[in-house]
Amino acid sequence: MADIYTDAEDERTIVEVLLHGLGTPRAPKLRVLRIALARSLQIPTPPANELDGSSLGGSEYALERITGAGQSADEEGRRDYDLAVRAMLSIYHGEDMFHGEESDRRYRRCLQRHIRRGLQEIRTTWRPGHDFHGFLYHELFAAATTKPVRFDLAQEIIAGLREIGVSAQIRGVENGPRISRYRVYLDDVNHYDKVKRGLDKLGLHLGLSTRQGILLQEDDGRGREARVLALDVPRPAESWHTIPGARLREWATENRDVPTLTVWPGVDVLGEPIHFDVAASPHLLVGGTTGSGKSVCLHALLLSLLWRLEPTDLQLTLIDPKRVELAQYAPFPQVTGGQVIEDVGDALEALQDLVDEMERRTLLLRQQEVANLAEGRAQGRIELPYVVVVVEELADLLFQSREAEAPLVRLTQKARAVGIHLILATQRPDSETFSGLLRSNVPGRIALSVRTGAESRIILDETGAEKLLGAGDMLLRPQAGAGTRRAHGVRVGSDDIRLCLQRFRGNRP
Repeated sequence: MADIYTDAEDERTIVEVLLHGLGTPRAPKLRVLRIALARSLQIPTPPANELDGSSLGGSEYALERITGAGQSADEEGRRDYDLAVRAMLSIYHGEDMFHGEESDRRYRRCLQRHIRRGLQEIRTTWRPGHDFHGFLYHELFAAATTKPVRFDLAQEIIAGLREIGVSAQIRGVENGPRISRYRVYLDDVNHYDKVKRGLDKLGLHLGLSTRQGILLQEDDGRGREARVLALDVPRPAESWHTIPGARLREWATENRDVPTLTVWPGVDVLGEPIHFDVAASPHLLVGGTTGSGKSVCLHALLLSLLWRLEPTDLQLTLIDPKRVELAQYAPFPQVTGGQVIEDVGDALEALQDLVDEMERRTLLLRQQEVANLAEGRAQGRIELPYVVVVVEELADLLFQSREAEAPLVRLTQKARAVGIHLILATQRPDSETFSGLLRSNVPGRIALSVRTGAESRIILDETGAEKLLGAGDMLLRPQAGAGTRRAHGVRVGSDDIRLCLQRFRGNRP
């Protein structure tokens, strides 16, 4: 009799990890199932009960194949870890899963939910063709292998600055969710450039890894003439404070005196919520590599809108060539046609329909003698909703059909006034994906962690994103002319999306 069930998507994920990720297509599936379990246990909220049961196209597994219950060690890695797994799940869920038939049934249900949620997390944050071992390091081990940073760093910072020829004083420190901001007063204003050039050396002096860069902010806004600087020094991951999805709901529902398309991507480095108006952007690029938190950032932007706006105020066109990330939004009444567009042909048709809608709205604005949709809505002359178009993986869309670029460019050039706004996301920030025409017409940018300074420049027109910490750490410039700000993303999960959906189904959460 089977203990654990998967569905067809889960099985495809297992096969892809074995074949393209681990390069061991004939290895036992238990390797992937255990990785999925470990990934799920890192998420602080319990998995949903929708992950129970079996489905057509899935597989069945006995405990012996997953936890090694009753097995002795052999060459395929089978070993009895069942007591250890039961203990972890008992601690995680705060209940006894050792005694009695009911606790045993509860253990198997929770184990299935965690494994299936872990598989979902893998397929939404990793894709075949990308480095799976790097993905695992980032998701599971990076925090454990990072050299801890001591909390009292003022003297070490002074000593490190002295090594690069800078004389300075520390005049304050503030601790945020992930970083500590040290306010540094330079004895010589001409030392600004030395600090900027020596940040990597200063990071090494403080024991930071090359991926954990110190970011520099000018406290008084005078650039190279600045005498007071802010050094954002990352803390070890075990000291981070996660921003739960429930906070997003609070911000979106409690703040009424904000523009219609206001979104909350997360909090600033000191923990205060950050928001901006998508309509003022007026279009946005979100870029970051695998594991950077790009998809979670998209969820935060979408839920910011969905918690506040009815279908009469908002329509969403969701394009997801990856076929995994946005599917949960199909039931929302704001989603055009009640479906997420996954086929490239359908995406081209939808984009052309939006171009036609843009022209129709332009004519309507002219007839009503208003400058834009916001003015028409405020005067009661036009009752059309705003339209937000989200493309989850721009690179995939353009790779499958370069024809998609033409309607995207037309929309970015002309759609702002009529209330149509684009959010384009990619995990491959390069000049081919984000061409010059798109770049010049999409001024709003969110950069999550990337591999190189060149990728950072593609997104932000400046370096810095290559030094971010991953897991939702981002640099934010929501509109042209605005300064770049650092933020930490909200941890949005499937449960947060389902909770928001209850608002439109009329049920109690």
